[in-house]
Amino acid sequence: MTEVLNALRNRGLVTLMFGHMSLDSYVGLIPVLYPLLIRRFDLDLATVGLVSLAYTGCSSISQPLFGILADRYGTRLTGLALVWTGSTFATAGFVPTFPALVAVAGLAGLGSGAFHPFGALTVRRLLPERGANTAMSVYVTGGTVGVALGPLVGVVLLALLGIRGTAVMLVPSLACASYLLLAMRSRGVASARRVRPPAPVPLLPLVATVAVMASRNWTVITLESFTPTWYHLLGYPAWFYGPLATTLVLASAMGSVGAGSLADRFGRRAVILATLIGSVPAVWLFVSLPGPQAFGWAVLVGGLAACSGPLTLMMAQELMAHRAGLASGLILGLAFITGAIGVPVTGAVADRWGLQAALLLQVAVVAATIPVALLLPGERLLRRLRTAEPAVAPESSPAP
Repeated sequence: MTEVLNALRNRGLVTLMFGHMSLDSYVGLIPVLYPLLIRRFDLDLATVGLVSLAYTGCSSISQPLFGILADRYGTRLTGLALVWTGSTFATAGFVPTFPALVAVAGLAGLGSGAFHPFGALTVRRLLPERGANTAMSVYVTGGTVGVALGPLVGVVLLALLGIRGTAVMLVPSLACASYLLLAMRSRGVASARRVRPPAPVPLLPLVATVAVMASRNWTVITLESFTPTWYHLLGYPAWFYGPLATTLVLASAMGSVGAGSLADRFGRRAVILATLIGSVPAVWLFVSLPGPQAFGWAVLVGGLAACSGPLTLMMAQELMAHRAGLASGLILGLAFITGAIGVPVTGAVADRWGLQAALLLQVAVVAATIPVALLLPGERLLRRLRTAEPAVAPESSPAP
């Protein structure tokens, strides 16, 4: 708890957290737009899904590129990326044609692709020496909360203002971005000049880190995506499965902060292994025993299966310390791509063998990840890499 309070006293970290929350709320808001878009442009379900594909696709593909730019030129444009996403998304309710809407979604996705590695690299340079895992978890949790709040905010705005209510979503992005732009103009994180060659990247631990992140996102995004449909098919009303899906997302946010605090005490690999082992029965209970008790299972799944994202992000950044922006772009871009690919794969299995059987596949996915996690870097290796990290001569001090 002390580490959490210390993180929340870090003004720059909290501002970035709220920026992350604002940005990722668009991911949760897009599906709420579907009914209005279908009616306005006379679309079917497959076609309207192109909006989400354009947003997530452009964001995923562009993140490694923006990570390279962050390593080379610094992260002063973090606030600008947030403004870009907010302003382009705000126009979604005003475009006259569906192709124009898809183009706008793709442009907004580019802003998301820029913000994620920029934000993660900026946060890395703001992390305290003690409680770093907790602080990173607080930042990442902002995005998770944004995804959970997006549908709720979207329902209210669209009910009051119709599809043009998307314009209001510019306000939180603009507020956070204004602070970031002003703060980082004079004290932003600039590019760093390397004065000695970087240490070689340990390839096997890096591959294991990427694989664990991929597995986590396949499981979490699949369960979040299909839970409402599954319970609808089981005959439950929307007032039941809507809060259930929200519980799953919010539990993952709380679990991330808890995992970060534990990692500061016991090490990241130990916490990731423990949560993977605990995730096997948690996912099995959630899928095998549907019903009112699923709210308890959702808390377990969110708190265990979904909590390791910030820890793997920091692992990747430290394994590629001299290319931390690229590491951030790769690991976060992979998170989007894995979800985008994994959900259709699960859907194809569901079409053949049923949705519950397809969701049970995630138990096997989590179990198969446990031996891979044994290859994750330990604290001794990460400490050695931090010691060998190239000295830098920053052109300016980190943002407050």
